[in-house]
Amino acid sequence: MFWFQQPPRSHLKLVASISTWMKNSYEEGYSEAKFELSRDNNYYSVMTIKNLTSKDAATYFCAASDL
Repeated sequence: MFWFQQPPRSHLKLVASISTWMKNSYEEGYSEAKFELSRDNNYYSVMTIKNLTSKDAATYFCAASDL
């Protein structure tokens, strides 16, 4: 599963990806210290944003892939 962030008036940015067979992967500028990912199965994932600030204001999207 992939998690994306889209700040106001900006483009979509990949935050991180999570899978059942690999360690979580974070894009440059994002880390587990701020964005905690969990996944219970192939259909359910949660991203928790820690220590929210006004800079975190955005729309967040999750996308799934079976590849």
